[in-house]
Amino acid sequence: MLGVDAVGEQADDGVPEPLQFPLNDGVRLMLIPRGGFGWVVQPRTVAEEGHRECLATVFADDDTGVDAFVRWAADAGGTIVSPPGAQAWAYKATFTDPDGRLWSVMRR
Repeated sequence: MLGVDAVGEQADDGVPEPLQFPLNDGVRLMLIPRGGFGWVVQPRTVAEEGHRECLATVFADDDTGVDAFVRWAADAGGTIVSPPGAQAWAYKATFTDPDGRLWSVMRR
């Protein structure tokens, strides 16, 4: 896809899970099926059928950085969707910006 090889740990079907494409040193495009996307953004509801959802993720160097970024987002008018906390794959949080776009911040 896009002339870029997929990266990540191979699933049983031989395709990386989640499917990721490095676009540059700091940006990856990750494609997640609807069911998996709902799991990532819980407890927020995924866009209704026929609509698409996009999640932008930024990274922090440590848990304290994740916490600070989420406080900054809330102070700037964002809404916390899931507060900072340990997940199976990372320490992360999810929030919307003042315009309702979905973001996450996670530890590298």
